[in-house]
Amino acid sequence: MFTGIIETIGQVVEADRKGDNLMLAIRSPLAHELKIDQSVSHQGVCLTVTGILNDIHRTVAIRETLSKTNLGALNPGDPVNLERSLTLDQRLDGHLVQGHVDATGTCLEATPGGGSTEFRFRFPRKFAHLIIEKGSIALNGISLTVFSVTEQEFSVAIIPYTLEHTTMGQLRPGNLVNLEFDMVGKYVTRLHSLEPVAVSS
Repeated sequence: MFTGIIETIGQVVEADRKGDNLMLAIRSPLAHELKIDQSVSHQGVCLTVTGILNDIHRTVAIRETLSKTNLGALNPGDPVNLERSLTLDQRLDGHLVQGHVDATGTCLEATPGGGSTEFRFRFPRKFAHLIIEKGSIALNGISLTVFSVTEQEFSVAIIPYTLEHTTMGQLRPGNLVNLEFDMVGKYVTRLHSLEPVAVSS
Protein backbone atom coordinates (compact mmCIF):
# COMPACT_ATOMS: atom_id res chain seq x y z
CA MET A 1 0.00 0.00 0.00
CA PHE A 2 1.23 3.50 -0.88
CA THR A 3 0.19 7.14 -0.43
CA GLY A 4 0.92 8.63 -3.85
CA ILE A 5 3.53 10.97 -2.38
CA ILE A 6 6.67 10.41 -4.49
CA GLU A 7 9.90 10.08 -2.52
CA THR A 8 12.39 10.49 -5.33
CA ILE A 9 12.95 10.14 -9.05
CA GLY A 10 15.03 7.15 -10.10
CA GLN A 11 16.75 6.66 -13.45
CA VAL A 12 16.55 3.51 -15.54
CA VAL A 13 20.05 2.17 -16.24
CA GLU A 14 18.99 -1.16 -17.77
CA ALA A 15 15.74 -2.30 -19.40
CA ASP A 16 16.22 -5.79 -20.83
CA ARG A 17 13.64 -8.25 -22.14
CA LYS A 18 13.91 -11.82 -20.90
CA GLY A 19 11.11 -13.91 -22.34
CA ASP A 20 7.88 -12.05 -21.60
CA ASN A 21 9.42 -10.14 -18.71
CA LEU A 22 11.15 -6.77 -18.51
CA MET A 23 14.20 -6.74 -16.25
CA LEU A 24 14.80 -3.26 -14.84
CA ALA A 25 17.79 -1.76 -13.07
CA ILE A 26 17.16 1.65 -11.50
CA ARG A 27 19.58 4.08 -9.91
CA SER A 28 18.26 6.22 -7.06
CA PRO A 29 19.12 7.70 -3.64
CA LEU A 30 16.72 5.15 -2.09
CA ALA A 31 18.63 2.06 -3.19
CA HIS A 32 20.78 1.79 -0.05
CA GLU A 33 17.62 1.88 2.11
CA LEU A 34 15.80 -0.88 0.23
CA LYS A 35 15.68 -4.59 0.98
CA ILE A 36 15.26 -7.58 -1.30
CA ASP A 37 11.58 -8.68 -1.46
CA GLN A 38 10.44 -5.16 -0.53
CA SER A 39 7.54 -3.63 -2.49
CA VAL A 40 8.26 -0.32 -4.21
CA SER A 41 6.01 1.77 -6.43
CA HIS A 42 7.58 2.42 -9.84
CA GLN A 43 5.53 4.92 -11.86
CA GLY A 44 2.59 3.81 -9.73
CA VAL A 45 3.22 0.09 -10.27
CA CYS A 46 3.96 -2.09 -7.25
CA LEU A 47 7.07 -4.16 -8.05
CA THR A 48 9.28 -6.35 -5.86
CA VAL A 49 12.95 -5.51 -5.33
CA THR A 50 14.98 -8.50 -6.55
CA GLY A 51 18.51 -7.20 -6.15
CA ILE A 52 20.52 -4.28 -4.77
CA LEU A 53 24.05 -3.13 -5.53
CA ASN A 54 25.28 0.25 -4.31
CA ASP A 55 22.87 2.88 -5.67
CA ILE A 56 21.04 0.53 -8.05
CA HIS A 57 18.14 -1.82 -7.37
CA ARG A 58 16.66 -4.42 -9.71
CA THR A 59 13.09 -5.47 -10.29
CA VAL A 60 11.00 -7.39 -12.82
CA ALA A 61 7.79 -6.46 -14.65
CA ILE A 62 5.90 -9.51 -15.93
CA ARG A 63 3.73 -9.75 -19.05
CA GLU A 64 0.47 -8.97 -17.22
CA THR A 65 2.00 -5.80 -15.78
CA LEU A 66 3.44 -4.73 -19.12
CA SER A 67 0.06 -5.19 -20.82
CA LYS A 68 -1.70 -2.78 -18.45
CA THR A 69 0.96 -0.11 -17.79
CA ASN A 70 3.47 2.11 -19.54
CA LEU A 71 6.50 0.29 -18.10
CA GLY A 72 7.16 -1.51 -21.38
CA ALA A 73 8.14 1.82 -22.93
CA LEU A 74 10.93 2.46 -20.42
CA ASN A 75 14.46 2.82 -21.78
CA PRO A 76 17.84 3.52 -20.16
CA GLY A 77 17.96 7.14 -19.07
CA ASP A 78 14.23 7.45 -18.45
CA PRO A 79 13.04 8.88 -15.10
CA VAL A 80 10.84 6.81 -12.77
CA ASN A 81 8.73 7.95 -9.82
CA LEU A 82 9.60 5.90 -6.73
CA GLU A 83 7.77 5.45 -3.44
CA ARG A 84 8.33 2.88 -0.72
CA SER A 85 5.32 1.18 0.84
CA LEU A 86 3.29 2.86 3.55
CA THR A 87 4.08 2.20 7.21
CA LEU A 88 1.37 2.44 9.86
CA ASP A 89 3.13 5.22 11.77
CA GLN A 90 3.30 7.75 8.93
CA ARG A 91 0.84 10.41 7.81
CA LEU A 92 -1.40 9.66 4.86
CA ASP A 93 -0.65 12.86 2.96
CA GLY A 94 -2.03 11.60 -0.35
CA HIS A 95 -4.64 8.84 -0.54
CA LEU A 96 -4.62 5.04 -0.31
CA VAL A 97 -2.88 3.70 -3.42
CA GLN A 98 -2.44 -0.03 -4.06
CA GLY A 99 0.07 0.12 -6.88
CA HIS A 100 -2.32 -1.89 -9.06
CA VAL A 101 -2.74 0.10 -12.26
CA ASP A 102 -6.22 -0.01 -13.81
CA ALA A 103 -5.44 1.48 -17.21
CA THR A 104 -3.23 3.84 -19.13
CA GLY A 105 -4.30 7.29 -20.18
CA THR A 106 -2.94 9.69 -22.78
CA CYS A 107 -1.69 13.19 -22.07
CA LEU A 108 -3.59 15.56 -24.39
CA GLU A 109 -2.10 18.90 -23.40
CA ALA A 110 -0.02 20.71 -20.80
CA THR A 111 -0.85 24.38 -20.22
CA PRO A 112 1.30 26.52 -17.89
CA GLY A 113 -0.23 29.52 -16.17
CA GLY A 114 -1.21 31.10 -12.88
CA GLY A 115 1.54 29.41 -10.86
CA SER A 116 0.65 25.87 -11.90
CA THR A 117 0.54 23.68 -15.00
CA GLU A 118 -2.74 22.15 -16.09
CA PHE A 119 -2.58 18.72 -17.71
CA ARG A 120 -5.48 17.18 -19.64
CA PHE A 121 -5.79 13.41 -20.10
CA ARG A 122 -7.96 10.98 -22.05
CA PHE A 123 -8.79 7.60 -20.50
CA PRO A 124 -10.88 4.53 -21.53
CA ARG A 125 -14.60 5.27 -21.21
CA LYS A 126 -15.31 1.99 -19.38
CA PHE A 127 -13.67 3.51 -16.29
CA ALA A 128 -15.79 6.69 -16.33
CA HIS A 129 -17.82 5.56 -13.30
CA LEU A 130 -14.66 5.44 -11.17
CA ILE A 131 -13.62 9.07 -11.55
CA ILE A 132 -15.43 12.03 -10.00
CA GLU A 133 -15.00 15.79 -9.80
CA LYS A 134 -12.54 16.68 -7.00
CA GLY A 135 -11.85 12.97 -6.46
CA SER A 136 -8.43 11.35 -6.10
CA ILE A 137 -6.44 9.52 -8.74
CA ALA A 138 -2.95 8.07 -8.84
CA LEU A 139 -1.20 9.20 -12.03
CA ASN A 140 2.19 7.53 -12.57
CA GLY A 141 2.01 6.90 -8.82
CA ILE A 142 1.31 10.53 -7.89
CA SER A 143 -1.73 11.29 -5.74
CA LEU A 144 -3.66 14.05 -7.52
CA THR A 145 -7.08 15.70 -7.46
CA VAL A 146 -9.06 15.69 -10.69
CA PHE A 147 -11.34 18.35 -12.14
CA SER A 148 -13.19 19.09 -15.40
CA VAL A 149 -14.23 15.44 -15.61
CA THR A 150 -16.09 14.11 -18.66
CA GLU A 151 -16.80 10.55 -19.77
CA GLN A 152 -13.33 10.19 -21.28
CA GLU A 153 -11.23 13.13 -20.11
CA PHE A 154 -10.07 14.85 -16.94
CA SER A 155 -7.60 17.51 -15.85
CA VAL A 156 -5.16 17.95 -12.99
CA ALA A 157 -3.24 21.03 -11.85
CA ILE A 158 0.42 20.55 -10.92
CA ILE A 159 2.33 22.97 -8.68
CA PRO A 160 5.98 23.79 -9.48
CA TYR A 161 7.29 21.61 -6.63
CA THR A 162 5.55 18.52 -8.02
CA LEU A 163 6.80 19.30 -11.54
CA GLU A 164 10.36 19.41 -10.24
CA HIS A 165 10.23 16.42 -7.89
CA THR A 166 8.29 13.92 -10.04
CA THR A 167 8.29 12.81 -13.66
CA MET A 168 5.45 15.25 -14.44
CA GLY A 169 8.05 17.76 -15.56
CA GLN A 170 9.03 15.46 -18.46
CA LEU A 171 5.46 14.63 -19.48
CA ARG A 172 4.46 15.72 -22.98
CA PRO A 173 1.27 15.45 -25.08
CA GLY A 174 0.98 11.96 -26.51
CA ASN A 175 2.75 10.28 -23.57
CA LEU A 176 1.02 7.38 -21.81
CA VAL A 177 0.48 7.55 -18.05
CA ASN A 178 -0.46 4.85 -15.53
CA LEU A 179 -3.86 5.39 -13.90
CA GLU A 180 -5.11 3.88 -10.66
CA PHE A 181 -8.62 4.93 -9.72
CA ASP A 182 -9.69 5.45 -6.12
CA MET A 183 -9.98 2.16 -4.25
CA VAL A 184 -13.01 3.29 -2.23
CA GLY A 185 -14.88 4.06 -5.44
CA LYS A 186 -14.14 0.57 -6.75
CA TYR A 187 -15.60 -1.09 -3.65
CA VAL A 188 -18.73 1.07 -3.75
CA THR A 189 -19.21 0.30 -7.45
CA ARG A 190 -18.78 -3.42 -6.81
CA LEU A 191 -21.26 -3.34 -3.94
CA HIS A 192 -23.94 -1.67 -6.04
CA SER A 193 -23.40 -4.06 -8.95
CA LEU A 194 -24.25 -7.14 -6.87
CA GLU A 195 -27.74 -8.52 -6.42
CA PRO A 196 -29.01 -8.24 -2.84
CA VAL A 197 -28.67 -11.49 -0.95
CA ALA A 198 -31.75 -12.62 0.90
CA VAL A 199 -31.09 -13.34 4.56
CA SER A 200 -33.29 -16.02 6.07
CA SER A 201 -34.31 -15.69 9.69
